[in-house]
Amino acid sequence: MTGVPTLAEASRRIAARELSPVDLVRDCLARIATHDGRLNTFVHVRAEQALTEARTAEREIMAGRLLGPLHGIPVGLKDIIETAGLRTTGQSRLRQNHIPVVSAAVHRKLSAAGAILIGKQTTHEFALGGPSFDLPWPPARNPWNPTRFTGGSSSGSGAAIAAGFCLGAVGTDTSGSIRLPSALCGTTGLKPTRGRVSVAGIFPLSPTQDHAGPMAWTAEDCALLLNVIAGHDAADPVSLDLAVPDFSATLGGDLKGLRIGVARRWHETDMPVDAETAGGIAAAIAVLRDLGADVEEAAVPSLDGFQSAGMTIALYEAFGVYGADLIARTGDFGKLFRDRVLLGGLIDVADYEGALRLRLECNAALEALFARHDIVLTATVRTPAPPLTEVAPYYFMATPNTMPPANLSGLPALSLCCGFGAGGLPLALQLIGRRLDEATVLRIADAYERATPWRGRRPF
Repeated sequence: MTGVPTLAEASRRIAARELSPVDLVRDCLARIATHDGRLNTFVHVRAEQALTEARTAEREIMAGRLLGPLHGIPVGLKDIIETAGLRTTGQSRLRQNHIPVVSAAVHRKLSAAGAILIGKQTTHEFALGGPSFDLPWPPARNPWNPTRFTGGSSSGSGAAIAAGFCLGAVGTDTSGSIRLPSALCGTTGLKPTRGRVSVAGIFPLSPTQDHAGPMAWTAEDCALLLNVIAGHDAADPVSLDLAVPDFSATLGGDLKGLRIGVARRWHETDMPVDAETAGGIAAAIAVLRDLGADVEEAAVPSLDGFQSAGMTIALYEAFGVYGADLIARTGDFGKLFRDRVLLGGLIDVADYEGALRLRLECNAALEALFARHDIVLTATVRTPAPPLTEVAPYYFMATPNTMPPANLSGLPALSLCCGFGAGGLPLALQLIGRRLDEATVLRIADAYERATPWRGRRPF
């Protein structure tokens, strides 16, 4: 097999018996063997097990027992997602020998759908403390330029998808951890509505803001993954007991009648982006207009409230999860995680409760926008990927950014590539949708991707 197919392309070819799952997995493993020594996207690769499962999938498909679109598709899991019998480390010494007995719900659903787990992917320590260079595993590097940051904390997943090491993955997102690596690595990543995808069996960070969702090369790929991993799970107390729609059903059309609100204040004033990113967003808006969407400016609230509430809540809750271990086993943590989470120990209950009230106010202002707009469009990040060694220790806290609003509110939000800068690094934009309306988010992203050439460009 030459080149890297999208998940959707591979799925169609497997169903038509034009592509062997064995050949597909072998190709991914060959790319990993050739390139991952300099990218560090995997903590563990299941080479032999993945090939065995691919042979089983091929026999089943040839016998007419196709399980669905993910049957025979190689995927990855962020290494805070528990996998029965397979080490799940959280990129931390604290869990470096942890072998779960039960798999997370998302892993069980992928396995039942016939997807093949090719390996566990690099993250930041417990999805917060990175990029770190003092852990048992090195941080992931950006396949477009290995000296550059991947974003985090689903860092290995974003980089592995861009590099063609797997065709999809499940990441997690507490303050942007699906969307940030998707933006910097030039992939597509969706944080669904809170409760749409179970987080049971996933190491927590900020329990009221944690989400899990699909990461892939295209919006169509993300829709196929979401069709499988979404759904009610009694083990997750915030899981939504709702029927799962077919998120692929509305893809492939134009955007006539859809109303897109552009959050200019966010990416021009509150988090001013660089000239390349601004140009990518402006060009994307023109494409969306050409596709039939009605585009106007959205009167968004300030990012300051979202940033203050989000960081206060996240650090307070993270200290609640890891504080006892931090105090008892300080040396088992990397410096960045230790220093960041210890800040949560300085936040008292009154401050936390104040942040919860501020969250309600900010969320009400955000959700009010959807009386006028179907989607809010803004930047995902301020610039293309910075040098890995120059990422400031508190970069995610230093200035407001556009990702926490969707975590605080639980609204679906997606990052996708909108071009490349002069240095060859990806540019990105973000789409935020109504609660439970992942379908419209995916529809707009899919239409844009089909109308632009960016999905035809890979790092190698």
